[in-house]
Amino acid sequence: MIVTLTANPSLDRTVALDAPLRVGEVQAAGSVREDAGGKGINVTRVLRGSGAESIAVLPLDAHDPFGAVLQAADVPFTPVAVHGAARANLTLADADGVTTKINLSGVRRSAADGAALIDAVVAAAAGARWLVLAGSLPPGLPDDFYVDVIAAVRAVPDAPRIAVDTSGAALRAVVERGAPDLIKPNDEELADLASVTLDDGVPLPEAVAVVARGLVPARVGAAFVTLGGDGAVLVTADGAWFGTPPPTRVRSTVGAGDSSLAGFLLAESTGASPEECLRSGIRYGSAAAALPGTQAPTPADLLPGDVPVRALPPR
Repeated sequence: MIVTLTANPSLDRTVALDAPLRVGEVQAAGSVREDAGGKGINVTRVLRGSGAESIAVLPLDAHDPFGAVLQAADVPFTPVAVHGAARANLTLADADGVTTKINLSGVRRSAADGAALIDAVVAAAAGARWLVLAGSLPPGLPDDFYVDVIAAVRAVPDAPRIAVDTSGAALRAVVERGAPDLIKPNDEELADLASVTLDDGVPLPEAVAVVARGLVPARVGAAFVTLGGDGAVLVTADGAWFGTPPPTRVRSTVGAGDSSLAGFLLAESTGASPEECLRSGIRYGSAAAALPGTQAPTPADLLPGDVPVRALPPR
């Protein structure tokens, strides 16, 4: 079982354009779709589509139609009663796969809402293999909310391993005081976390590995760093690896990072090697990028072609 927490879920509306976005002009939409979104929910959708057990914990107003969207997507979830509907995010995707996202901040949540979320996560995560804390925090919850979640979960016997996929102040707080087993930033989020500029005098994978090694294993167990179309880097206490994706016709990058994390955890849950976990993460991320909207890739969507993985030299 892999449990996910999405503290700030969203209804993702994706508008497909037949031509590049023309700012300030009127354009016709080619198609429109709606998906239940939020990073943790996306992870659960991919895991379920690949036959793994997963459940999503999230705040949900009893009158919010977001719950019906989750049910229609066959996402098992544990709702935590709150007031106020989930936010709606808008993505504009043109025919070349270039996406423009407009994300709303979400409804302000109270300290009581946060405490209820933590209680629900502790109950759901008992005996799970992984707990995934993913996405932004809604207004009202403190930057160190995920740190509090981790402490509460680890205070109970048989606690799961913990993966974190967030950014900014929330990620900094987790790395400073939460000791997660895995983080999944992209290269820009990693640089922001470490307050550095990546060295453009060396290839991107090597530059990313240098920064990640400053965190692993002292502050985090491992770092799985996605590089968009360039692939991904995995750094553990035992080494570092870089993998490149198969040829991909990009249709929407929304949710690709979440799918990468799901693919990584799918492989890890079978006892796969670090190289195979990295390869699986890249395959699922690439498959998501080839699908429109925020669709969850299944094994049938995985793209053909090799995913070369090589070890990166020690610093």
